[in-house]
Amino acid sequence: MQIQDLPYPDPGVPDTRSGPRFLWWLGRNQLGGQMKSLAWGLLHFVSVSALPFCVGLAVQAVVDRSGTRLALTGGLMALCGAGIAVGDTFLHRAAVTNWITAAARVQQLLARKAAQLGSALTRRVAAGEVVAVSTGDVEKIGWLVEAVSRFTAAALTVVVVCVALLFYQPALGVVLAVGLPVVALAVLPLLPRATRRADVQREKAGRATELASDTVAGLRVLRGIGGEELFLDRYRSASQEVRRAAVRSARMWSLIAAIQVLLPGLLLIAVVWHGVHLARAGRITVGELVTAYSSVMILAYPLRHFEEIAMAYSFSRPSAKRAARVLSLERATDAGGSRAAETPAGELYDPETGLLAPAGRLTAVVCGDPDAAGRLAERLGGHATEPGPSVLLGGVPLDELPLDSARTAVLVQDKDPVLLSGSLRELLDVPASGAVAAEAALAAAQCGDVLEALVQGSLDATDPMDARITERGRSLSGGQRQRLALARSLITDPEVLVLDEPTSAVDSHTEARIAEGVRGLRTGRTTVVLTSSPLLLDHADRVVLVHDGEVVAVGVHRELVHTEPRYRAVVTRETDDETAALRGALEEIEESA
Repeated sequence: MQIQDLPYPDPGVPDTRSGPRFLWWLGRNQLGGQMKSLAWGLLHFVSVSALPFCVGLAVQAVVDRSGTRLALTGGLMALCGAGIAVGDTFLHRAAVTNWITAAARVQQLLARKAAQLGSALTRRVAAGEVVAVSTGDVEKIGWLVEAVSRFTAAALTVVVVCVALLFYQPALGVVLAVGLPVVALAVLPLLPRATRRADVQREKAGRATELASDTVAGLRVLRGIGGEELFLDRYRSASQEVRRAAVRSARMWSLIAAIQVLLPGLLLIAVVWHGVHLARAGRITVGELVTAYSSVMILAYPLRHFEEIAMAYSFSRPSAKRAARVLSLERATDAGGSRAAETPAGELYDPETGLLAPAGRLTAVVCGDPDAAGRLAERLGGHATEPGPSVLLGGVPLDELPLDSARTAVLVQDKDPVLLSGSLRELLDVPASGAVAAEAALAAAQCGDVLEALVQGSLDATDPMDARITERGRSLSGGQRQRLALARSLITDPEVLVLDEPTSAVDSHTEARIAEGVRGLRTGRTTVVLTSSPLLLDHADRVVLVHDGEVVAVGVHRELVHTEPRYRAVVTRETDDETAALRGALEEIEESA
């Protein structure tokens, strides 16, 4: 896979049983790129390590006054130089390709999982953790994939040099063969502690990212209640914890780096000391001593990759663990369904609560618990995140349909719809039946003032449809965002439209006009509105009260207000004590009259 071929047609099915298993799966899927990087790495490192032998031969040729051998050695050095340049160039290219393609594979897997889970993702995993996984963690995982082939090439080169020295000069080769494994493996006892500190640092950084993400998302509310300083202090505290954890982790890695400098230096001193004694005794030549000395000097270069691979694994392991945890999440139902794709029609029925929404009617549902209303809205769309009996549309279980078919038949707009950045035309460019024009949907959702605000806020847009919407619609008020989202839902013109508190952020006059607009535009279509607003309830054909998870009353708004105390308590926000006090006051007025 080359960078220009991205994205992957199919990123595959990852092994998410643990972080190391996920890394192993990712490495196996990058095998072709790893072998290419290994080949170029071997060319580069072997060429670098061959230079000491060439230098030793050249020195000995000068000592022996052999011009032929000196010229031959010069040709070998030129060949090694060419191998170093070519190998380094293509090693870097192949390693970076491995990094980018591995990171792209992980990002595609995360994007696919987010699309499969939908709103269930942020219910199971904090939004900040998802952001941390898809940004910083992806880079750490890609770093390990990039470093593996270079480390393998460096390790093989060290082995080759040790074997070559054993044959070239056994007396010095033995010292090198014994000393190099000690140098390479000396930091192993420190790695578990360094890994634990890296894990703590990444965990605290993830918490700080979650806190920052949640704070930014709720900034408008925080300003309204004057809570900016409170959350700012919390973020300061979290960031200081990250700093302290990073310093502790850096201390351990600096110790490991110091050992990687100290031990090769001691090995070099030992080789030189032993070699000088051998040369004075006449057991080795000056050229052989120079070769051994240069080999130890050059081997410090590939040995640095032992430290890099340890760091890459220590930092990528917790990242891979978090990525595997997100990728292991599954829906409560099979997104593929067990039935053939179809778009059923008819009445909508929820066996769990007993809610029935007749076909072609506007049904309003009143729940005393907003969280219960949100769960009911999700369940009505089919393929809910929590296991339970399937909602039926025209007698067909929605959970048994493919997810795409269920979403086409029933569209659910939750109480916090998201507006993506882009033009208004792009926002409203959604899969639709074509029966509802954008102008009609915007008019029904009472978006006239929203269009004027978008044009005024744009520098070069005269047509409201070309006006830009900022990220998540942050430049708009809550009511304006809510109305644009409602217009987008109306344009799709689904068989069943479920709206969860669609007018909670608008004033009463606008809410009344929206109720009339939605009712008129959705004539002949099934619409379910979860609300406690009397203005919406008064326009409904049928009102259903859901209490403690089951339907307890059905009727029209004006009837239920007078006959059902539980309904009246939710809709009018009236308590039993207030009702009794009001009745007592009326009785006193009647008596005094």
